[in-house]
Amino acid sequence: MARRRARAGVRFIAPNLAAVAVFLLFPLGFSLYLSFHSWDLFSPPLFVGVDNYRRLFSEDPLFFIALRNTAVFTLLTLVPTVVVSLAVAGLLNRKLRGMGIFRTIAFLPLVASTVAMAVVFRFVFASDDGLANLFLGWFGISPVPWLTDPDWALVSLGLVTVWKSVPFATVILLAAMQGVPENLYEAAEIDGAGPLRRFWSITVPLIRGALSFVFVITIINSVQAFDQAYALTGGNGGPETGTYVLGIMLFQNAFRFYEIGYASALAWVIFAILLALTLIQLRLSRRAEAEL
Repeated sequence: MARRRARAGVRFIAPNLAAVAVFLLFPLGFSLYLSFHSWDLFSPPLFVGVDNYRRLFSEDPLFFIALRNTAVFTLLTLVPTVVVSLAVAGLLNRKLRGMGIFRTIAFLPLVASTVAMAVVFRFVFASDDGLANLFLGWFGISPVPWLTDPDWALVSLGLVTVWKSVPFATVILLAAMQGVPENLYEAAEIDGAGPLRRFWSITVPLIRGALSFVFVITIINSVQAFDQAYALTGGNGGPETGTYVLGIMLFQNAFRFYEIGYASALAWVIFAILLALTLIQLRLSRRAEAEL
């Protein structure tokens, strides 16, 4: 009977294991194989050893521009996403009349397509008659070159990404907040603690795990950003190299220059960066939990 159950279990999970092997493990292994080859999609791959990695770090100045832009972009999105989603989740966690309507409005960006959203924001950030500059004009503020200045273009990309990322982070934090025992708030209220004191002393420490998850996911999404940058500022990472992030560089090398091996090497460098950042974040979170 036990052997029959084991065989039934294997048959039950076999399709999932096959899907993981075909659509996850094989592409990973093949991209690692290609990262040591030169391949243009049409001729046979040519083994070049670590030349793709050496070229990336020593001969391609665009890699360091993309790395710098990605680091700045990650900082521009990480802090606002965490702060805004924490504040929104705290407000939505309150038991007030009509809160269901506000929750629906807050989560609407979660269902919007990233590309469609970026196209809409291209009109919002238009220099001449964009809604953003019209709004600023009501307060006597001069028009801002949102998408035509390299620095402002990266800021605009960060604003769009934050607008898209906040609902998902809010869902995670709100779910964690609803698991905090009510008696802790009641005891703190009896001791005279105000709403802000209860939030920082009870809510935030007890949702530390969810906050850590939001940190990691936001960093991963920021480092892998591509679709919003492509739709908002074009596939060249412009203006100049203002929005030339790692995702754009990967796309250009793979599907415009047909340097698949070089793009695969870049993909593994991005993977290594994300793995290092995730491990650091997990270690800091565990240390903070141990100190509680």
